[in-house]
Amino acid sequence: MGKTKVETIEEFNQVLENENKFIFIKHSLTCPISKAAFDEYEQFTAEHGDVPSYYLYVQEAKELSNYIAETFEIKHESPQALLFEGGKVKWDTSHRNITKESLVAAGK
Repeated sequence: MGKTKVETIEEFNQVLENENKFIFIKHSLTCPISKAAFDEYEQFTAEHGDVPSYYLYVQEAKELSNYIAETFEIKHESPQALLFEGGKVKWDTSHRNITKESLVAAGK
């Protein structure tokens, strides 16, 4: 499985329909804190390829990023990690709290 980039609302809604539980990352290409968080995410996906995970680049997918924030009433942050389960956000964290360990704990 690994990780898959999602860029449109349509792609995201397909994931939401097809996956009961998955991790989603909002990543900023210009922020050093986001780079560190994405590195942690990449370590997580390398070791836990069985956990479905998806990501977006905020600069390339602003419409989708805003859609997720509005639809699920989760304040937009970047970087941000979200755990979706049963079509709802069950857990979220941001910035330096995005670590391989926090993603492992959320994904269980």
